[in-house]
Amino acid sequence: MSEKKSTDDYWKANIRIITISMVIWALVSFGFGIVFRPLLSGIPIGGTDLGFWFAQQGSILTFIVLIFYYTWYMNRLDREYGVDEE
Repeated sequence: MSEKKSTDDYWKANIRIITISMVIWALVSFGFGIVFRPLLSGIPIGGTDLGFWFAQQGSILTFIVLIFYYTWYMNRLDREYGVDEE
């Protein structure tokens, strides 16, 4: 029974981090780059407005950060539940 609970807890944590990552990615790429771009247009960053920056570079950089964070988090979670590769 504890094996089943442990497996369920592992997958709940896995699905939770995937959901959080996808929400952040959608908010940054679609929200800041498209939907909220007019609201962000008055904030200058790097010689252009913040909305344009998110559409061109910010969403890509955020996605890269999310990839590294997800990798770090999943390695830690794998070690915690004893399913790591080492």
